[in-house]
Amino acid sequence: MPWEKQFDSDDALMRAMEAFWARGYEATSMQDLVSCMRINRGSLYATFGDKRTLFLAALRRYDARHREDWLSALRQTSGPKAAILTAFDDAVAAALGRKGRRGCFLVNTALELSPHDKQVAAIVADGFTETEAFFRKTIEAGQAAREIPKRIDPSETASALLGLFIGLRVLARSRPEAPLLRSIAGQAAALLE
Repeated sequence: MPWEKQFDSDDALMRAMEAFWARGYEATSMQDLVSCMRINRGSLYATFGDKRTLFLAALRRYDARHREDWLSALRQTSGPKAAILTAFDDAVAAALGRKGRRGCFLVNTALELSPHDKQVAAIVADGFTETEAFFRKTIEAGQAAREIPKRIDPSETASALLGLFIGLRVLARSRPEAPLLRSIAGQAAALLE
């Protein structure tokens, strides 16, 4: 009789993502994963492979569910300038919230693993590149709608916004202080004036 899964693999992957996000790759043990995913070790290996393969799947899931979906929602629910400002306001609110010290899984991974793992670095770089593209395209849309001045260079400003955004996410881990984080969001707003 063939083996049949007794768990929801999507739910288990989300639980693994939460564990890696909270602890990082190195600090998350296989036992941590078995416990948080609520599956046995054999099922983990049979469904997801080894720890690194599971981590890559969790990182891709985070990127799709958090970054891509979030930026897409901002595009659809806000005007261009408001979408950019809301991205920063949301990041500040998340940093000051209950789970704020855990930061952004993509940024955390950039700091922990990207220098040593080409495959991880590629996933992180793609996420950052797409975030920068969101800023650039949104600036261009804002200029077309006359919300953002034409004198602003969309590519240069998008790069600066990405740097501010990543910096905000890094500081959220070590110094989640409202005035500090709001000053970064204020600098982002100033770039669009």
